[in-house]
Amino acid sequence: MTPTTPLVPTPALDDRITGGLLGAAVGDALGGPVEGYTPEQITERHGGRVAGIVGPWNGEAWRTARPIAPYHKGDGHVTDDTLMTHALIRVYERVRDHLDAYAVADHLVPELMGAPVWIPELEAEALPLQRIFLAEKWLVARLHYGHVDPREAGSGNIVNCGAAMYMAPVGLVNAAHPEAAYAEALDIAGAHQSSYGREAAGVFAAAVAAACVPGATPASVVGTALSLAKDGTRAAIEAVAEVAEGHRDFESALVPLRRAVAPFDSVGPDYRAPSLGARRPSRLHAIEELPIALGMLMVGEGDFRRTVLGSVNYGRDCDSIATMAGAIVGALHGEQAVPADWAKRVAEASRLDLHAPARALTEVAREIFARDGERRRAHERAFAMLTGAAER
Repeated sequence: MTPTTPLVPTPALDDRITGGLLGAAVGDALGGPVEGYTPEQITERHGGRVAGIVGPWNGEAWRTARPIAPYHKGDGHVTDDTLMTHALIRVYERVRDHLDAYAVADHLVPELMGAPVWIPELEAEALPLQRIFLAEKWLVARLHYGHVDPREAGSGNIVNCGAAMYMAPVGLVNAAHPEAAYAEALDIAGAHQSSYGREAAGVFAAAVAAACVPGATPASVVGTALSLAKDGTRAAIEAVAEVAEGHRDFESALVPLRRAVAPFDSVGPDYRAPSLGARRPSRLHAIEELPIALGMLMVGEGDFRRTVLGSVNYGRDCDSIATMAGAIVGALHGEQAVPADWAKRVAEASRLDLHAPARALTEVAREIFARDGERRRAHERAFAMLTGAAER
């Protein structure tokens, strides 16, 4: 008898949602303490590549050391990427249906400015508004104070990964339907971003949804992203993916991947001193974070440690890169893909229940799918009547 390889069970929806959200939070926490630095600086500071959760860049001087103070980055603390992700999940809990730009104005903005939560980096309970950066504070300024049409509020904001970094829930709600995830994320992100920042939000959500397709692989996820991405975002993903195909070790991939994305990245070589053309709308440019996350997904072959540690050691905006990469791998393989010791340490250090948002989003996703089915059947009946098919 020929021996057979045991079949690996296909992760169920709840497992993929848990894996996606856990993976995003763990990636965020691992990348936070080395964000903004180069791979060379990271190696010098840590005596080699980062291989897990590390402490603050400036050690015990984190409270006053610039440019990081007053944030306690490191030691397993999640950053604004996870805070915004969880805030968006609370909006889904309230609306219990697909979201749009108006949901951002009506529900997300009040979450940011009126509902205190535990902020790990501040080691205090505070409003999310007190932790998020200027590109996210824009939401409050434009929607709450400026009363701008939510569908257009993102125009004028700096173009960065601010909207994309928290779009994993959109992909998970639209699990296995990347086209729907792309459209919903573009609508939501219209309140926050324009140009390639908004495009990245749509493509990232689509990648997470594509990862939920049974039998999905890193190659199929990237292929889906390429099929939906437009303009510079598509060109950047294509360039990075082409280079990533030749590497299976992130150490050898760090420089080639940066070189591949550089022509599309408007920030420039010095992450802390952006170029004059940085973060302006353009059909030729792309945010750096999403293409690199997809590149590391290919290099790491969908393995969580290899994919996320590659993202972390890339440096620059590596907490957001690792958040995106972690979400996709978690959605691909479920919770078992995320190292349990890392997830436990991040939850304890951040004083957050990382499973509760997953349970809540799973419940909402099931409700939305049922409602989508009712809407689809109603459309089919109406179309059948319009075409006379109902009479034949």
